[in-house]
Amino acid sequence: MKAFVLVCALLFGAPAHALRIDNMEFADRMKLGGQELVLNGVGFRAVLVYKGYAAALWLPQRASTAAQVQAVAGPKRLQMRMLVDVPAPEFSKAFNKGVRRNTPATEQAALAGRMAKFDAQILALQTVKKGDVVDLDYLPDAGGLTMRVNGRARGEAIPGDEFYAALLRVFIGHKVSDDELRAGLLGGPAR
Repeated sequence: MKAFVLVCALLFGAPAHALRIDNMEFADRMKLGGQELVLNGVGFRAVLVYKGYAAALWLPQRASTAAQVQAVAGPKRLQMRMLVDVPAPEFSKAFNKGVRRNTPATEQAALAGRMAKFDAQILALQTVKKGDVVDLDYLPDAGGLTMRVNGRARGEAIPGDEFYAALLRVFIGHKVSDDELRAGLLGGPAR
């Protein structure tokens, strides 16, 4: 019986400190906006065999469906670790396409002004470079979405949980560009 308890404590009680994939380490837990977040999942955006970036999603509690992720209240972080250089106009274009594909047309007009601010923040980068870490943080108490590149805030916070939800749907919505990335972010295996 003691052995069984010890095994259970080792398996279920010992916290994992990081997930390591492709020589990248993702913290199992982190603090954002004064709240502890847990790593929900990781994945890669790939076209054929070429990986463009690794992505990770941290939430206040784990979620296995897009609807559950959207319903979780509090701070959230979506992180992209770039594996190739991407011109800022292409990076912006990908977000816009994803929002159009995954946001009902009736909601898109209400997001247009905030999407333009987000595009301006991206375009100011000129190029998102290999090795860059792009954090899309949702901080409800600090005004909404904050984009950070390599730890540095880029522009002012963009308000609205519906805007952040639209950006998240680019990665976990019903019409994503990469189903394996979606599965990984929702807690499935990272590929």
